[in-house]
Amino acid sequence: MKISNETKIGALTAIAIALLILGFNFLKGKDLFEHSKKIYAVFKSVEGLENSNAVKIKGLEVGSVYAINPVDKNVDGIVVAISMKKDVNIPKNSIAVIDAGLIGSADILIKKGDAQDLIQDGDTLTTQEKGNLLSEVQGNLSPVVSRLSSTLGSLDSLIRVIGSLFDPTVKNNFGAIIANLARSSASLQIILNEKTGALAHTIVHLDSFTNNLANNNGRITGTLENLEKTTNKLANAKIDETLKSAQDAMTSLNNAVNKMNSTNGTLGLLLNDKKLYQNLESTTRSLNTLLDDLRVHPKRYVNISVFGKKDKSGPLRAPLSDSTANPPNLK
Repeated sequence: MKISNETKIGALTAIAIALLILGFNFLKGKDLFEHSKKIYAVFKSVEGLENSNAVKIKGLEVGSVYAINPVDKNVDGIVVAISMKKDVNIPKNSIAVIDAGLIGSADILIKKGDAQDLIQDGDTLTTQEKGNLLSEVQGNLSPVVSRLSSTLGSLDSLIRVIGSLFDPTVKNNFGAIIANLARSSASLQIILNEKTGALAHTIVHLDSFTNNLANNNGRITGTLENLEKTTNKLANAKIDETLKSAQDAMTSLNNAVNKMNSTNGTLGLLLNDKKLYQNLESTTRSLNTLLDDLRVHPKRYVNISVFGKKDKSGPLRAPLSDSTANPPNLK
């Protein structure tokens, strides 16, 4: 019996489709030819969790996520089906936690309990919501932000007092400084925003930082104490003495400028006596006249010809019209 080409093509197409479906399910972590134990866990949020993500106990992968479905149409909870790949004993009082990874994916960690009864096929694990990394960091940073706000308030009051001692131009400069501080505070608040801040996008990829932060809690406390001591030292700084020194320097500078503006002293005479400028202008004009006369009547000064006649024309009394501009009128 001869099989037509159409039949062969149809059979190959069906086989290819079947292999494609089997391969797709295999990549999703679903079992193809054997039945494994299925257990379940209900979470309020499964952000970062996907099918085929690993399920681990003490770092050992014992299963994978088989399916993720809502509890009801209101999505009051999300049921995660776990396909067990290894035959391990899991006590019934064990707790399942979603552990977010550094690149956005997440795994399920099972913390084993101490009960004698074990989880059976089809049972549901107790779940626990793991604290958000951003929330934990913000909780530790809140005291720092509070102290920083208090320091900025004290600095604002101090700048206002200092500003009252200076002229309007300097006061406007201090106003600009205060405005910049306000914008900096607003920028800091935006950075610390939990959903849209740059800090949130960065902390999503730094899950391991939480454990390091908890292990170094004592050092952080010491750092905050040092920061508080520094703030107290800044509040007790000798601002009055610094202002007095600045005022003395301004007084000395004003005295020097007044001497320069007066006709007393060499520098004042050089800057304010117009006779010096007139004498220099007259000297320059005479020099230009001499140079023009030397250029027009060179034989009057140097006779370079044996048979030439001596230039008997009169000397120039003024520079040529294109050699020197007319001197400006001085009042």
